[in-house]
Amino acid sequence: APSKMKSTKSMGKKVVMKRDSSDAPMQEKPAKKRVEEEPNAGWTEPTTVMVKPPEQLDLNEKELAADQTRILSAKDPSAPHNITRYSFQLQSYKLDASVEQMATHFEMQGNLYHHDDEQGVRILAGKEAAEEANRRAAEAEQMGAEAGATDATLHRNQFNFSERACQTAMPPHRDRQVATQPPPSVVFSNTAGLCEIFDAYTEDLQRQRIAKDKAAEAAKASKNRKEDKVEDDEAPDDSSNSNKDMDMVHSAAMQKSLKIMERMLNQNTYDEIAQDFRFWDDASDGFKEGEGTLLPLWKFWSERARRKHVTALCWNPHYNDLFAVGYGSYDFMKQASGLICCFSLKNPSHPEYSFTTETGVMCLHFHPNHPSLLAVGCYDGTVVVFDIRNKLNKPIFHSTVKTGKHTDPVWQVTWQKDDGVKSLNFFSISSDGRVTLWTLSKNELEYTDIMELKLTGLVTSDHDEQEETSLVGLAGGCCMDFNSFTDHLFFVGTEEGRMHKCSKAYNSQYLETYEGHLMAIYAVRCNHFHPRVFLSASADWTVKLWDHQSRHPLMSFDLGNAVGDVEWAPYSSSVFAAVTNDGKVHVFDLAENKHEAMCDQKVVRKSKVTHVAFNPNPDSAILLVGDDRGGVLALKLSPNLRRTEAQKRSEAKASEGVDIKKAPPKKKGAAAAGGGDEGEAKVQLTAADMEVEKLDKLLGLSSHTTASPTATAATGAAPAAAP
Repeated sequence: APSKMKSTKSMGKKVVMKRDSSDAPMQEKPAKKRVEEEPNAGWTEPTTVMVKPPEQLDLNEKELAADQTRILSAKDPSAPHNITRYSFQLQSYKLDASVEQMATHFEMQGNLYHHDDEQGVRILAGKEAAEEANRRAAEAEQMGAEAGATDATLHRNQFNFSERACQTAMPPHRDRQVATQPPPSVVFSNTAGLCEIFDAYTEDLQRQRIAKDKAAEAAKASKNRKEDKVEDDEAPDDSSNSNKDMDMVHSAAMQKSLKIMERMLNQNTYDEIAQDFRFWDDASDGFKEGEGTLLPLWKFWSERARRKHVTALCWNPHYNDLFAVGYGSYDFMKQASGLICCFSLKNPSHPEYSFTTETGVMCLHFHPNHPSLLAVGCYDGTVVVFDIRNKLNKPIFHSTVKTGKHTDPVWQVTWQKDDGVKSLNFFSISSDGRVTLWTLSKNELEYTDIMELKLTGLVTSDHDEQEETSLVGLAGGCCMDFNSFTDHLFFVGTEEGRMHKCSKAYNSQYLETYEGHLMAIYAVRCNHFHPRVFLSASADWTVKLWDHQSRHPLMSFDLGNAVGDVEWAPYSSSVFAAVTNDGKVHVFDLAENKHEAMCDQKVVRKSKVTHVAFNPNPDSAILLVGDDRGGVLALKLSPNLRRTEAQKRSEAKASEGVDIKKAPPKKKGAAAAGGGDEGEAKVQLTAADMEVEKLDKLLGLSSHTTASPTATAATGAAPAAAP
């Protein structure tokens, strides 16, 4: 047929050829029949094209048949291998061998749950609910426009909905009128002369002057109180003053009653702790020789002391339940204002008194004879004196640049004993190398530099000492303590790890220098019973026991961490406690164990213990520790930790069956007359003499060089010189 199309295949392409139009036409067939006759008329056989990369090698059959061994590695072929970085240690550029070999092609964050898991069941239920909602929405769309309009309306809750209405009656308006009588009036007339006018003006001026004075006093009192606002300058009326005086709520008697009531409530709240404080004794001490425990009692804390360190602890010498806590910061890059809180064991919930300072408090000390005076040393070198009886937040004495304040933080202040001196005075030591005596005069603090701490061990000859000191400055003082029996003798610890024995009467040079520590010395404590023994605590993890007549330590105790503070017990010459930065309290009794602590107990978690203080009452067994989070914890010592030499001797005599009799009082002149056998002398030994004798035996000290302190050792007064 000339009009029929003919298809051919050439190079995988379909070519359509047509006949000449002059050929005879053929009869056309229906299209449906043509499709049935030619079912594969539109299909074309695919052609195979070999794609060969340009870098592929041309190999023969022998080379193709050969086995090639390849090792697959996890290295990224496109990772760089010549990365060079600068080394600050070698001061040059160095080829970095660490190259990231992992290449991420696809990353998707998601969660994988098991279908039987609770979370998986919840997800599947959510998907089914969503599909059900979609299905219902599709069905609603098929219902037409009417159903859609019906669904768009708001449906009320058909279960608990009830339509109610209420209308109240409006009260009728009422007009009320009151008729009053006018006040009575009196016509008064008088003739005023010059004298009456002058007297009236004089009385008015005097009344205005009194009003101004009262307003000035009120403004001054309100300005001293930080929490109160400045009052108006208007003078209060006489009626208001009389009402205030008659107000019982704000009277002193009501305040005293409220304080007693608060203490009673606290005693009921902390009844179990109060019972432990009064009656608890660890019964297991009878089965554990050479060991003891500490029982935590109260924890003293104030909201205002948040994020502050406990930098000082001091008991009041007159009131055995009252103690002062100083708050500052040992992190010298984060300094803030300071706080002083006076707590009582009778009220652990809130401080009895509180005072603030401009900078952090570093140390404080109560006067031994005037228990209301509190000397404070601050971070900026200022020393202040507070009277805790004064309710105003203002010190009674304050050092300034004019009065010779320190230029570095004040690390310790100590009151001087009243030896017939009219004016009160105290000592301070600072990192600027000065030991200063401050005297309380009428209006201000007067200072006297007792000693300047010169650096030792830097020069080889005395000729170059002055020049070398001027070049390197003075040694930084960290702590100090006075001898209980020799008032002019005191010991100083420095930042360089050296201790110096000094005298108030001889300030040109040191009496002795002790070298034993390798880092800064944080505390120096003289023994309360023995005139020659003292302790030192340092950041080199050690506590050392010294005899001030020897340059080398008698004993050394390694506590495994930096020692923050050390303190002698007031009831025994051989018991002392030390605290470390790992939150532990170490209590030693040299009479029981010279090498290890009797108690090694962790009292705080995730904080450092900074200071420790024994209650000055020998009959009390309370120990205070402060940490770097503003908390102060009261601990009670078990019986093994508070045994005295007199108790041990009485127990030994009781076990032997010896009847213990009290020694008769000494007569005047009996000591001068002498005589008596050795047995009577032993019976008449006081508790202080027993403690000194015990420490002499433990440390091997010669008894003829040791002054025998009597009962004056317990009170801290120096013994009178022998005639």
